[in-house]
Amino acid sequence: MLTIHRGALALLCGALLASSAAAREAAPAAHAFFRVALPATAAQPASGRLLLFAVDAKAARAAAKDGKVEAVDVNPFFPTQTAIAAREVGRLAPGGEVLLDGDDQAFPAAFSRLPPGDYLVQAVLDVHHDYNYHGRDGGDLLSPVVALHLPADGMSDLALTEPVPARKPWEIPASHLSETTRKHFDEARRAVQPIDFASPALSAFWGRPVSLHGWVVLPPGYDPSARTTYPTVYLTHGFTGDLVTLTGNAAMLYGAMAEKQVPPMIWVLLDESSPTGTHEFADSVNNGPWGEALTTELIPALERKYRMDARPAGRFLTGHSSGGWATLWLQTRYPKVFGGTWSTSPDSSDFHDFNGVDLYAPHANVYRRADGTPYPLVRDHSKVIADFESFARMERVLGSYGGQMASFEWVFSPRGPAGRPLPMFDRDTGAVDPAVVAYWSEHYDIARRLKTHWPELKPDLDGKIHLVVGTADTFYLDGAAHKLKAVLDGLGAKSDFRFLPDRTHMDLYVQGEDRQALLKRMAWEMYAVARPDSNLHAPAAAP
Repeated sequence: MLTIHRGALALLCGALLASSAAAREAAPAAHAFFRVALPATAAQPASGRLLLFAVDAKAARAAAKDGKVEAVDVNPFFPTQTAIAAREVGRLAPGGEVLLDGDDQAFPAAFSRLPPGDYLVQAVLDVHHDYNYHGRDGGDLLSPVVALHLPADGMSDLALTEPVPARKPWEIPASHLSETTRKHFDEARRAVQPIDFASPALSAFWGRPVSLHGWVVLPPGYDPSARTTYPTVYLTHGFTGDLVTLTGNAAMLYGAMAEKQVPPMIWVLLDESSPTGTHEFADSVNNGPWGEALTTELIPALERKYRMDARPAGRFLTGHSSGGWATLWLQTRYPKVFGGTWSTSPDSSDFHDFNGVDLYAPHANVYRRADGTPYPLVRDHSKVIADFESFARMERVLGSYGGQMASFEWVFSPRGPAGRPLPMFDRDTGAVDPAVVAYWSEHYDIARRLKTHWPELKPDLDGKIHLVVGTADTFYLDGAAHKLKAVLDGLGAKSDFRFLPDRTHMDLYVQGEDRQALLKRMAWEMYAVARPDSNLHAPAAAP
């Protein structure tokens, strides 16, 4: 699930006004208004979702290095610490300005109701409408961080003077790389192959060219003319991941193979990001046939090009969080294609426990239990740090696309009359729509699907499900994993579930200094399935 995105909720709609005089005349005195300008030197007009972030100045400076605050942003782990306001901007010409009403769309409260005091404020124009997924990203426009006293007596002015540079593949700070990865980084960059595959199925669905993207990591010493074939692992990322972030995984895997920390295999790193969030490689009435495109188009094309072991026993899956759900789904939906999934901390595989909420309960509500207490969503071990309602309201203000909750609906929900997916729950009240949940259940509840179709699935699926999750998972995803295990145990199925004591969503893979120890261990387990007679084994130092 939420591998954690940086979105937030307090975004406010306002009105474009031609002049500051008209703006002042139109502004009710009780509201907090902000005039945001695009400098006359801007190269072109801009549009997007205008977001305004405000934090307590004293607290922000105390937390910053040397007391210097270079950016004001939302922290999804503590959503109510940052005030957010928003509005849509259709066209802002160079030299023009737009008025943002801080009381129109805001989180956690209208700006005029913020506790009086000194704040640090920054405006962001989210030109791609993807703040819920990427945060501030290439092409977005920022204002400088400004100190203001709020609520202000008059209009507050900001200017969008700072463009955000585009992120590029392979531009990874050395401090983010392990010693092994740094050692082999240049070699990995030359060896890793890009995927840009035009999908007939997806293109037909959307009526325009749509491609699958990713990276192929070939093992050191790979010879395209040799007869040797390699087991292949299909890996996909969690929420907020994309083609750029996957290059870090590619470099790490190549270095690990070069140092013989993992066996020689071909790794296919799949980008599952989209304008609606993550598509999960599930066929969906809203996102299109991503599972079909992967299994019937991309994989056969890759196996024609590279020396891949094209048997089910030579194809494996792994992914974390949303990537964990995607790989668990692919294995259970296409059991004849893949030889096993090693899914970690997957999003809910049983909708009786959707991040702690039973969506099937009578009068289900994702915000509040029957006794009125709030449902938690984010925790740090035993400490609750965010509830479901705050997170959902924050996401709504940041924008209607790309957020974690909206992403689930784009994958799981039926399409509504307006051409968008029907919401699973009411964003104002938290009330669950049982008709939408019934559709989710019939099409995407993995536990229900296994229970209903086990006789026909068993010959190709039994023993292929491996799931690892921490008992202190940050988003309560261990609950659904326990329910899935109970279903499989009740069916008499062979499966491998590991509940790692006190591990969270964020440190599941870590052992000692090695932040990828779990992945390396799983790689050796996959290799043992594909090459049971091999004399290659995990090194003694590996977990």
